[in-house]
Amino acid sequence: VCCCCYGATMSEQESLRCSSARNRGGVQRVEGKLRASVEKGDYYEAHQMYRTLFFRYMSQGKHAEARELMYNGALLFFSYNQQNSAADLSMLVLEVLEKSETKVEDEILECLAKLFSQMDQNSPERVAFVSRALKWSTGGSGKLGHPKLHQLLAVTLWKEQNYSESRYHFLHSSDGEGCAHMLVEYSASRGFRSEVDMFVAQAVLQFLCLKNKNSASVVFSTYTEKHPSIERGPPFVQPLLNFIWFLLLAVDGGKLTVFTVLCEQYQPSLKRDPMYNEYLDRIGQLFFGVPPKQSPSYGGLLGNLLNSLMGSGEEDDGTEEPPEDSPIELD
Repeated sequence: VCCCCYGATMSEQESLRCSSARNRGGVQRVEGKLRASVEKGDYYEAHQMYRTLFFRYMSQGKHAEARELMYNGALLFFSYNQQNSAADLSMLVLEVLEKSETKVEDEILECLAKLFSQMDQNSPERVAFVSRALKWSTGGSGKLGHPKLHQLLAVTLWKEQNYSESRYHFLHSSDGEGCAHMLVEYSASRGFRSEVDMFVAQAVLQFLCLKNKNSASVVFSTYTEKHPSIERGPPFVQPLLNFIWFLLLAVDGGKLTVFTVLCEQYQPSLKRDPMYNEYLDRIGQLFFGVPPKQSPSYGGLLGNLLNSLMGSGEEDDGTEEPPEDSPIELD
């Protein structure tokens, strides 16, 4: 009986392999015809054929084939600078992921990041794509997106020298080291020498507001070590850097009196940016048990920036915070 069962199992496996090979062969033949159309310049016709095949595969439940065909088609159109057709097929890749309830895997996130990197930097399609991709990556939960996808997006934007949006995505990743290296370049190319401490102070405070203590420490240690305009410390020449160093130690200790004295002693440095004290109010609540203020302390622009950074907590309506609303720009 065991032998028979074994034989049946092997036969089923063989059948599945053959079926998979046939499907793959069919997709390859179709891709060959579509590629020939694109190479001849029949972009519209090829695009429509891709869409037809997409809906055919989806109706047959062939989700993997649909996703692979749309992904390769998008890259093909990108290679011929057919941005609109490529962006449309990229959105269909997301549609497959959503409808097939595909599990999040690094390989898929890397594919999405590659499509994002090929899109025109100023196109509205790119904005729509990244918002939808981030939403899928957390199961449409309303959270701010999978940390790995944020990290991949951050690196792409860094290469494009879009530092402010890169910083936003680094903040929602777990890559404090990558964030620090980006900030060093950002500071050196776009900032004033007098602001070298402000670039990292903002990042540390924002990481802490997001309860990411580990990345806050890593971004600070890496930035202060690698920045050519910062002398080795601690202690540092810049008072603001000393404040951040002490703050990270205080967060580990969790003593409210230490936190309070620190904030009082360094007020002259903290007044350099009106957001610092707003961030510190939030950090006080998260790490030192400070009760929230009775009346809303954040209004207007400051409130919007904090909500953008922190994703408005747990009581959101499930909509994705647009990643383009980067928290706070340095002058």
